[in-house]
Amino acid sequence: MIQAVSYRPRASALALLTAAGLALGGCGQQAHATPPSTQAAASPQAAAPPVATVTLPPATAPVPATFDVAALSERVKPMVVNITTTHEVQGPEGLDPFQFFFGPQGGGRFNPRGQQQPTQTALGTGFIIDPSGYVVTNEHVIHDASGVRVRLADEREFEAEVVGRDPKLDLALLRLKGASGLPVAPLGASEQLRVGEHVLAVGNPFGLGHTVTLGIVSAKARAIGAGPYDDFIQTDASINPGNSGGPLFNWRGEVVGINTAIRAGANGIGFAIPIDALKDVLPQLREKGFVERGKLGLLFQPVTRDLATALQLEGPRGALVAEVEPGGAAARAGIKPGDVIVNVNGIPINHAEELRRNVARNAPGSEIAVTLVRAQKQQQIVAKLDALQDEEGEAGRERPSQGARPERQLSAEKLGIQISEAPGGGVRVDGFASGSNVQEIEVGDVILEVNGAPVKDVAGLRAAIAKLKDGSVALLKVRRGKLVQFAAVPIPAR
Repeated sequence: MIQAVSYRPRASALALLTAAGLALGGCGQQAHATPPSTQAAASPQAAAPPVATVTLPPATAPVPATFDVAALSERVKPMVVNITTTHEVQGPEGLDPFQFFFGPQGGGRFNPRGQQQPTQTALGTGFIIDPSGYVVTNEHVIHDASGVRVRLADEREFEAEVVGRDPKLDLALLRLKGASGLPVAPLGASEQLRVGEHVLAVGNPFGLGHTVTLGIVSAKARAIGAGPYDDFIQTDASINPGNSGGPLFNWRGEVVGINTAIRAGANGIGFAIPIDALKDVLPQLREKGFVERGKLGLLFQPVTRDLATALQLEGPRGALVAEVEPGGAAARAGIKPGDVIVNVNGIPINHAEELRRNVARNAPGSEIAVTLVRAQKQQQIVAKLDALQDEEGEAGRERPSQGARPERQLSAEKLGIQISEAPGGGVRVDGFASGSNVQEIEVGDVILEVNGAPVKDVAGLRAAIAKLKDGSVALLKVRRGKLVQFAAVPIPAR
């Protein structure tokens, strides 16, 4: 269950958006260092036991043993702004998908015909990146807003216009009208951020402006089901509704993340967008108002252990190409279904979802170097990217309709499935035999290939199955609805 951490104060039930069991509501934990004065002194009579010396690799800029949190807070707070947005309410269908904390504050306003036009206000946070008044925040903070006002730490207020937005990364760029000479938050490098490093979150939780919380980086590269490019920094710095869009500072006072989400019920798990993701798209947001991304033109899936065994790979890493768009960038470059992409532009693809992020960082028309494994051999190709228009086909899976099952059903004993002829070619999976351990195929799937051999009908499937060795893993190419993917099916040893 995912919720955004912008805040809309109103006595009303919360509207929830379910996705991957996460919620952007809940409380964080604040980490406190024990003051040196409270540490117990060692007894002079007690001999200290020998301690093994551990040599750690040197850091580029090591974090000091102690640092002045109060001084850091005082320095960065002027760079952070509180955001209030106004939304016209048209009815239940007009509410935006991130509307978890509702609120008109006191009635509404009247339209020209004298009828009351209800409004809502929402609270969020942002930070200044340019002295002329450019501010970064989350896209869901200003989504469908009819008005945006920004308040600085010195209590000055400005009307803001939305310069650019990127819903896929949940980022937005604002410009404060009439502002100049503002303090700027320096942007750090989230790639260099280390797990365990102290971070400071500054925001507007529940309307309590410029609240500071301290924590550490709990993990990096977290996928929480919030969007196609999930790559969050996990932190235990307290983040609450209203913190959306606020900065996550490192101990140097550099912004390393943009606070976006918290996990309800976890008491202290928060998530921030890495600042490197913002730096990738910031020039386009400022110049165009939107983000153009490159498209490789293929569907892919994770490489499971069974798939790695069937493909004779060293381990479950990379992205398995399931389908290639005819005439697309991948097809023109010679990428084929069954290839496993393991590297893009020198960046390893250890998990399948990393492929989407690494390709999208490149502009349409640019060329990328793709390293793939085909038939146990590694090769590198160059692909010229198309412009990404819509990712819905790559992100979703359409379940096939469950029509009437054909009367004639046969069994494929080695695979442990019930099968029948499929209209248009291939073999349909109608059910599973008792005791079957098949995990990666479902009723309704249409088997198209077995270990690279095309399957046109039941006879073809039986012929392909007869060649399978007991105890091996069969690689099946199946169609599920409108999508094509691969599945690994273990063959029982007899």
